[in-house]
Amino acid sequence: MTSGPIVRFAPSPTGRIHIGNARTALLNWLYVRRRGGRFILRFDDTDLERSKAEYAEAIEKDLAWLGVAPDLVRRQSERMAAYDAAAETLKAQGRLYPAYETAEELDRRRKRQQALGRPPVYDRAALRLSDAERAALEASGRKPHWRFRLEPTTVRWDDMVRGESHVDSASLSDPVLRREDGSYLYTLPSVVDDIEFGVTHVIRGEDHVTNTGVQIQMFEALAGAAPRFGHHNLLTDAGGEGLSKRTGALSVAALRENGVEPLAVAALAVLVGSAEAVRPVASLDELAAIVDLSHLSHGAARFDEAELDALSARTLHHMPYEAVAGRLEALGIAGSGAEAFWLAVRGNLARLDDASIWRQVIGGEIAPIVEDREFLELAASRLPQGAWDQSTWAAWTKELKALTGRKGRELFHPLRLALTGREAGPELAVLLPLIGRAKALARLSAPSA
Repeated sequence: MTSGPIVRFAPSPTGRIHIGNARTALLNWLYVRRRGGRFILRFDDTDLERSKAEYAEAIEKDLAWLGVAPDLVRRQSERMAAYDAAAETLKAQGRLYPAYETAEELDRRRKRQQALGRPPVYDRAALRLSDAERAALEASGRKPHWRFRLEPTTVRWDDMVRGESHVDSASLSDPVLRREDGSYLYTLPSVVDDIEFGVTHVIRGEDHVTNTGVQIQMFEALAGAAPRFGHHNLLTDAGGEGLSKRTGALSVAALRENGVEPLAVAALAVLVGSAEAVRPVASLDELAAIVDLSHLSHGAARFDEAELDALSARTLHHMPYEAVAGRLEALGIAGSGAEAFWLAVRGNLARLDDASIWRQVIGGEIAPIVEDREFLELAASRLPQGAWDQSTWAAWTKELKALTGRKGRELFHPLRLALTGREAGPELAVLLPLIGRAKALARLSAPSA
């Protein structure tokens, strides 16, 4: 058994997770990674109609791509007996009671309360029913839903993000824990699982703050103590709109398919909206050392795909060969020269797949651009003999400068166009030895288009 913190990420497998969900998963994962704890992936799949196995599999795939590896995976759909037992405990305590109002009746009551200027809080009419009245309702075909009776107290906790926090339970309706068909809503299964799996810290979005007031009362009724809570600020898209699994906005799968670096996604997802500057990181361990929940801001943070693209490129530019060797091999870039190739081109990549472009420039056939035939003929005649290294370029261009008086762009640009067929790219000092003398001579000698 670990003595470190135990956290959980609890998505509903009703769609693909988006970057806002990933923020929650990563904040939990990084918290225990730094402290030697455990990370539980719990699928809140009690909504049997909307939950799909393929979504659960996709979520695990998305998390793995981000580098998040659960220590334990559980599904609520397999744990109904535990929730039934907890419900019976609450009934015995007088904290879970049947209510018979239909959705239409409740809606009419809320509207009447609002018209009278009163808060639309459930009036606990079900608690005033006699045994005979309940029996009559059930005989007429009514099936009850079940509500948790809140104590009219102010629930307080020291939030890991927001500091001292509280919820006035007297201002809330007794929450429904179980529907008429016997299925459970989110609240009870979540509390039962947190208790049974020993969760010590619940890190989730600030949209759950009110839920926390309810859940702390449930923890106290079932276990006597609650875990620590932290409620982080939420992400929006660049336009300030909220994110949704149903629309697919900024889904992790879409970012992966777009070739974005997972480390860049992780860094932006947790550093944006915090006191820390958004910057490239070399590993999740480095990111874990940076992230501090108490440094998160209390306002929503915008996740900008343009910023992500720039961060992804910057992440690649510093990535060591060992970190990308397998991915390069999948592109057909392997062997003794692969590391030198990577170090030469990484600073000019927007996506790792762009390495294939430079593989072709270096080792394949290109269409040289002839800007100045006479100058290129001279350059070809002065190509150094012998072994080439990164000093070859400087020696060659120094001689050409002395012979022609050219310098700067006038000297270098015609050579780049002929040798690479491109206006810009990696430093020619590192490219030239990789291209080799034979290819360089052929490209410098290519006929004008």
